Amino acid sequence: MLRFWQHGYGATSIDDLVSETGTSRHALYQAFGGKRELFIACLDAYPAVAVTPAFARVERKGADLRDIADFFEHQIAHSGTFGLPRWGCLFANTMTEAAPHDAEIAARVRAHNERLAAGFRKALRNSATAGRRPSPRLLDELSTLLAIAAQGLWSASRTIADAAVLRRYAATLLELVQYRLAA
Repeated sequence: MLRFWQHGYGATSIDDLVSETGTSRHALYQAFGGKRELFIACLDAYPAVAVTPAFARVERKGADLRDIADFFEHQIAHSGTFGLPRWGCLFANTMTEAAPHDAEIAARVRAHNERLAAGFRKALRNSATAGRRPSPRLLDELSTLLAIAAQGLWSASRTIADAAVLRRYAATLLELVQYRLAA
């Protein structure tokens, strides 16, 4: 998973995977069938390894805009711990590299983005100011925007060396969302 995450699907060869895993080419083919199947297995495992630990704060009951802000901060701080630029998000990387060419991989990326949007939608609904119920359309638009922006932020973290820049982007995004919720 780390090899695909760091280098991408196309830039990772079977020889790289053999070297990275310490197993034989035969064992990889026997266990997974091929590079593509191993990559799909990595995509299937990635949420438990990287997404759920970070995104659970947004998906928890009663989460609100503060929890969305905490999610962004947690991810930026986590990336900064290892040094920026960083690897970004495996799904964000896959969205632009392999998903356009493979329907099964694209379906997994869509499911991930839908999960993000659903979590953001619930938290935004909980963030509505007293007496204001945002329309379902507004909640859908803002939650989708947050999901897209999160993927963009993680993609940007592959080229940005200063966590303060990522924090400014996230803060601006959240200010705009909060403004739209209050309008």
